[in-house]
Amino acid sequence: MRLTDFWARLEEAFGPGYAASIASDQVLSQLGGRTVEQALAAGEETHVVWRAVVAAYPDRVPARLR
Repeated sequence: MRLTDFWARLEEAFGPGYAASIASDQVLSQLGGRTVEQALAAGEETHVVWRAVVAAYPDRVPARLR
């Protein structure tokens, strides 16, 4: 998954403002206690980070975006 696709999915699932907050503020255990931004900056693959977001918010991410 391209980084631009990742951000588009995140914004579609959460809305632009909340997506930014999720990425910068929400620590996910699936990412080793890092935020989305920290995991991506550390070189984590986008599909791994996306799966972590889906696992953390299964009710917010539509099936078509999984």
